[in-house]
Amino acid sequence: MQHVKIPQDRIGVLIGEGGETMREIEAEAEVRLDIDSENGSVAVETVGDPVLGLKGPEIVRAIGRGFAPEDALRLLEDDMMLFDVVDIDAASRNKTDMKRKKGRLIGESGRTRELMEELTGADVVIYGSTLGVIGGPQEVDVVRSAAEMLLDGAPHGAVYSFLEEKHNEMKHKGMEYHRFPGGQS
Repeated sequence: MQHVKIPQDRIGVLIGEGGETMREIEAEAEVRLDIDSENGSVAVETVGDPVLGLKGPEIVRAIGRGFAPEDALRLLEDDMMLFDVVDIDAASRNKTDMKRKKGRLIGESGRTRELMEELTGADVVIYGSTLGVIGGPQEVDVVRSAAEMLLDGAPHGAVYSFLEEKHNEMKHKGMEYHRFPGGQS
């Protein structure tokens, strides 16, 4: 059994209307959730497939970091799906600096965050003092690098160029992977 602590305002999202979300997570990840809505503590117990059960706490953690339940459940799509968190607060000197850096990650009208999603295929959420990412290993790595570039003060244009370059690399690798053996290249 693992214990995960999530923010008070995310408990309702985890439970869902009439407990619907909680039951879906329990069924899909083959776990049992014991939610303490007083302190935000969630006990996650594996009741079925132990490999699926390992993703249970990650799903709860992702919802706690601001992901919609359907996005968090993407972690079950395959064994390679990852959930990663970038701590904005750790990269900030004070509250004002944190607000500014969070703003840099979000971008004007959310455009920077959207571009991170569009060009990598990962889901990206900025909630509280963290940036959360759900995706394949390479997608998560690219988003983390882009976020760290922005937190270190890199110009948005340079980060967008980096994202586009990585997008093209991933697309090219995908094409290589899908070529038929023995066919013309």
